[in-house]
Amino acid sequence: MFYWVYSYCCPVCGRLMIKIHHIKNSLKFYWRKILTNTKIQKVQKIGFQWEMEDPFLFCAHHKDDFPKGNKDQGIAMPLIGRNIGSDFSGRDGFSMYHGETVPGFPMHPHRGFETVTIVLKGLVDHFDSKGSSGRYGNGDVQWLTTGSGCQHSEMFPLVNQDKGNSAELFQIWLNLPTKDKFAEPAYKMLWSEEIPRIQIAIPNNKSATISIISGSFQKTNSLSPCASSWANDKKNHVGIFLIHMEAEAVLKLPGVSKTLSRNLYFYEGNDVISIEGELIQSSNRVKLSGNEDVVITNGSSESYLLLLEGEPIGEPVVQYGPFVMSTEKEIREAFAEYRSTQFGGWPWDRTDPVHERTEGRISRYADGKIETR
Repeated sequence: MFYWVYSYCCPVCGRLMIKIHHIKNSLKFYWRKILTNTKIQKVQKIGFQWEMEDPFLFCAHHKDDFPKGNKDQGIAMPLIGRNIGSDFSGRDGFSMYHGETVPGFPMHPHRGFETVTIVLKGLVDHFDSKGSSGRYGNGDVQWLTTGSGCQHSEMFPLVNQDKGNSAELFQIWLNLPTKDKFAEPAYKMLWSEEIPRIQIAIPNNKSATISIISGSFQKTNSLSPCASSWANDKKNHVGIFLIHMEAEAVLKLPGVSKTLSRNLYFYEGNDVISIEGELIQSSNRVKLSGNEDVVITNGSSESYLLLLEGEPIGEPVVQYGPFVMSTEKEIREAFAEYRSTQFGGWPWDRTDPVHERTEGRISRYADGKIETR
């Protein structure tokens, strides 16, 4: 009986984690080359965290069926048997993550990259070291440039006391080039009502719906990202697209460039999709050619996909926990500065703050600007 045992840092907070895999079961995570189709370069199984390619660093898909909330917007049931403070168990249909009373990710630092948080269901309460705060969810997206360094918390308030609190979200990490790693931290909201969505139908009236988080699709442009983002320059072709395909729908992805990194994540579906005649099961990542048109044909039930693409930054990436820099020296400096300054400190009275239960979708920026939806 053989095992792989390895350690890694939690990408959110930098805590040391241990993983053990039985070798036989781990073989399914190996790349599988497809030799019969040049448009499909590789296929790989995906789990909680997904493999990325430059300019992307990380993606996690959270899907939790949280129970009823209590008066403090925490879990209204016993949490016996969980590793509180680091619970990724999925027990009873949900995880607490690093939360102790309210699920989520209490105060933690970042430097050198961006987070794009797409909330499909449920709510996220945001607080940061710049004094900004907000509540967003149910289709909203937060785009955060961590730049020279900031702290923030991401808690999942359970506002419903009379019923369950389902939650589903993606957090995507997008790298910053060396010249922008010390940009001023900033964030902006892409509110659900303003995110462009297009519907593409074929003669059988089966349609695919594309939510355009970043980039352009069929001449429809996304909202603007933060100013220092790699995605802010259109020639970098950064695309983040959520795709919902009805049964038997067909969608063509147009070719962009030979250097484009293009990865399609088939994260949910009860049947297969066909890509240029190759059948792909759900829970797979498909690396696609960047300069050729690719046709996706859905199977007999609806499918959900995430498409991430962009021109590579092409610079060294050195990551340790919550910091992503270009050299080991910069990583050491990031830890030293964080220990010295806490990136401006933490102006809130707890490390896992949440808003009042009745608070709506809102963003309060450090400059005093307020947005509500």
